[in-house]
Amino acid sequence: MARLIIVRHGNTFDPGDTPTRVGARTDLPLSTSGEQQAAALAAHFRDTHFVAAFCSPLLRTRQTARAILAGRAGAPALRILPFLTEIDYGPDENQTEDAVIARIGAAAIDAWDADATPPPGWHVDPTALRAAWADLLARAANLDSDANVLVVTSNGIARFLPDVVNELPAGLERKLKTGARGSVAIDATGARILDWNVRP
Repeated sequence: MARLIIVRHGNTFDPGDTPTRVGARTDLPLSTSGEQQAAALAAHFRDTHFVAAFCSPLLRTRQTARAILAGRAGAPALRILPFLTEIDYGPDENQTEDAVIARIGAAAIDAWDADATPPPGWHVDPTALRAAWADLLARAANLDSDANVLVVTSNGIARFLPDVVNELPAGLERKLKTGARGSVAIDATGARILDWNVRP
């Protein structure tokens, strides 16, 4: 079976910083702890051969992907897939979580976490994102049975992948933590998530 390895980029804030909702319009680099997370991912995957590697145009995903691929003989060229770019949080871009909840309410955040229902004002097209993930899975189905594909993206994008696979682990939570990964197996019968939200 071919595998998609889905990775969320590392931290963009360090302990002591005030984190905010960082979306498509905010191109932050990895923080010090984010670089450490990327290094941990690189160590975790050091013996994994990737036949292809994709990320968004955002610096934080490119840095994470490059850390994983660095120093590998025969590493694939890193390719940009625009659909992997984090969503645009609209009026909540760069706002603290308290400010976001004050504007849209905790129930809207709960719905986003439970079934990826976008809160009012956020710029995201769930139908297009699900179609893009389905297309990527369909392309991966044509790869050799032992092929591994690296995909580095953001939380707002990764959460739509579970909607287009055939099998999910029990109790799966959509949110992919920074520096965490999941894996999807693809074969002639379809796609299934093997694991999700695992940090090295």
